[in-house]
Amino acid sequence: MKYVTVEEMIAIEKESDAGGHTYPEMMEYAGRGLAETVRDAYRHLEKKSALGLVGSGNNGGDTLVAFCYLLEWGWETTAYIVRPRPDDDPLIERLREAGGTVLTYEEDTKYKKLRAALKHHTVLLDGVLGTGIQLPLRGQLLKTLEWVRKSLSTMEAPPHVVAVDCPSGVDSDTGEAAPECIPAELTVTMAAIKRGLLQFPAYNLVGSLQLVGIGLPEGINAYESIQRQVASSEWVHDVLPARPLEAHKGTFGTALIVAGSVNYTGAAALAGEAAYRIGAGLVTLGVPGPLHSALAGQLPEVTWLLLPHEVGVIEASAAKIVKENLERVTAMLIGPGFGLEDTTGEFLVQLLAEQVPKKKAQLGFVKSTDEGGELEAPELPPLVVDADGLKLLARIPDWADKLPSPAVLTPHPGEMAVLSELEMEKIQADRVGLAERFAAQWGHVVVLKGAFTVVAAPDGRTMVIPVASPALARAGSGDILAGLIVGLRAQGLEAFEAAVAGAWIHAQAGLLAADVMGSTAAVIAGDLIGTLPDALVQLGCP
Repeated sequence: MKYVTVEEMIAIEKESDAGGHTYPEMMEYAGRGLAETVRDAYRHLEKKSALGLVGSGNNGGDTLVAFCYLLEWGWETTAYIVRPRPDDDPLIERLREAGGTVLTYEEDTKYKKLRAALKHHTVLLDGVLGTGIQLPLRGQLLKTLEWVRKSLSTMEAPPHVVAVDCPSGVDSDTGEAAPECIPAELTVTMAAIKRGLLQFPAYNLVGSLQLVGIGLPEGINAYESIQRQVASSEWVHDVLPARPLEAHKGTFGTALIVAGSVNYTGAAALAGEAAYRIGAGLVTLGVPGPLHSALAGQLPEVTWLLLPHEVGVIEASAAKIVKENLERVTAMLIGPGFGLEDTTGEFLVQLLAEQVPKKKAQLGFVKSTDEGGELEAPELPPLVVDADGLKLLARIPDWADKLPSPAVLTPHPGEMAVLSELEMEKIQADRVGLAERFAAQWGHVVVLKGAFTVVAAPDGRTMVIPVASPALARAGSGDILAGLIVGLRAQGLEAFEAAVAGAWIHAQAGLLAADVMGSTAAVIAGDLIGTLPDALVQLGCP
């Protein structure tokens, strides 16, 4: 699903029209798709009747076309023309001939007919204003939308509201919304997802969001050149690794997770279990030695790499031990629960250095050597860097050049501020643009977490996760996301695909956990582990 600006959408339609797939043809496709969506969404209603608020633009036309199809399928329809359309409008004449009712604001300035129509119909289509609006609203448009909004709020059984392309009064670029905007239960948008629909406050008014096509032919450059997309279950399903019946644990790779400190013991456990639940064949936890006794009973499936520590945090000499134990590792996660001690920062410096000083070290469950001199560093496996690992990374000069490319970086806005040296407010004001800018600048995949997580690749591809839920706003939630991504990387997915799939599945697990718990407030990070299997089942994963 393409993710577009209003200007890009105008260019797509213009190129299509110039190429022979005309505006009327696009409207016919859009109107039928709208009608099919309404029919399917509300087939359970005993009384199937729809009232449309119709404006003078394309989404008003989409509504009129949709009503013609709904009439064919046995619905009753009434179009209320809020803004004048041409006297010879063929769409209005077509609707009348099909048996639909047409009312106009000019003959109903006191809204008596509109009041009766609202009470009579079970579905309300909002097709007044489209993507070309300018806020604030004024005059009769403001008056009518405000009247409808207030009327709906006082009705005991108001009709189900469906927004056509966007709720009237929403800026489809910025997400700004007029106070008079009518909240929708369902928004049916055409051809592509407009970026303002996945921004606040507009998202609070959109309801469920569905996409219908406009019949675009192949070869529309204005459409095909857009690399921004909205993630979908179909896309994620298609990129997930196969799980052949003849597989063994080596088939699904080994994830090494270097994480934890005495103050953040749980981070390693959450990331490790998530990596297993997403299908990694073997997960090894590299943790400070004192954490082993606390974690071993919780995670009997993992193997252990016990690392030297300084008062419970990973110390610098651990870099050598990690490098000595990379032989079978197919992806590595570093950072969850690290803390910000200087010795852990030096560990990261040495891990990314071309050579690391060799010291005597003898710990359980790891390879070691007593030879002096220097050890040439093996090539690091694909990396995922999360949490405090990102803040420590920012202390290293030219850090982006030292990571194996492309790594996956998973900052929340605060961590992104540290990495980018920008104010968090600036980052939040242009999440997509800044994620893309720094992915290209750093040469790594950036997962900018938060409402509508953005995944940006250095090659210009961008994916937005269409989920915003406070169920995910919990300590430890990011550790699970990082574990999912490294588990997918371990199985051989490329960095961008692993990041998008991990973020999508993580978001769905959060929504499912909120359903299970009955409240987003009650969800803790561990609940997401419990709903990961259901999220995978919904994707149709074997």
